[in-house]
Amino acid sequence: MEIACCSATDADAILKLYEAARNLQTARNVVVWPAFSKEFIEAEIAEKRQWKLVIGEEIACNWVITYEDKDIWEEKEKGDAIYIHRIATNPHFQGNRFITPLVDWARNHARENQKTYIRLDTLGNNTRLIQHYTSAGFTFLGIVQLKDTTQLPAHYQHEPKCCLFEIPL
Repeated sequence: MEIACCSATDADAILKLYEAARNLQTARNVVVWPAFSKEFIEAEIAEKRQWKLVIGEEIACNWVITYEDKDIWEEKEKGDAIYIHRIATNPHFQGNRFITPLVDWARNHARENQKTYIRLDTLGNNTRLIQHYTSAGFTFLGIVQLKDTTQLPAHYQHEPKCCLFEIPL
């Protein structure tokens, strides 16, 4: 198992992971991510914000990070956190609790970048994800109503109720 920053050649694999995630979200009747364009993913890769957990030659899990998230975290956003978004697990590797090595990586990455929190969010009242993230060490801070979603991806436009999680370092 290796965690690395994604490269331009990973864009198609990431799009397939997102498609699999959308299929799972649809089957579970939870908020469904929009189809992101290849150009959007390539831009995140170029910004070194797309990360992957690789087993063998295959991406087993990927996620994207940001270093600010004012539209979701509002007054709590003080430049002191890394924000994890769009965790997608390859269907061939479901059930392996990649959240554990992801959190370990995030702790190190946050410290290396002088951050004091790891944060993430999920939309709606997704009790399954609330349990998953709290079991990985995140504190569930509650559900907030997002005030302005105009700058956020499309799935935030349809479900402004957002669950917030953090790990203080």
